[in-house]
Amino acid sequence: MKRKFQINGISCSGCVNRVKKVLEALPAVEKTEVFLNPKGATIITMKETLTVDELQKQLDNLEGYTIEEIKK
Repeated sequence: MKRKFQINGISCSGCVNRVKKVLEALPAVEKTEVFLNPKGATIITMKETLTVDELQKQLDNLEGYTIEEIKK
């Protein structure tokens, strides 16, 4: 299942790579697409549902990033 998120703190391709790597380390995450335009827009494909809190906890391994779900 694909869900859309906004990750704040993304400023360059290095940020994109770090965030993508840390989120894809979660077993429930199949694929992560992080965009610079619009900055921080993210699509996460999951094998099983993760909460925003679970994703944020994973992002806390890096510094300066926050995540919120984009509701349709």
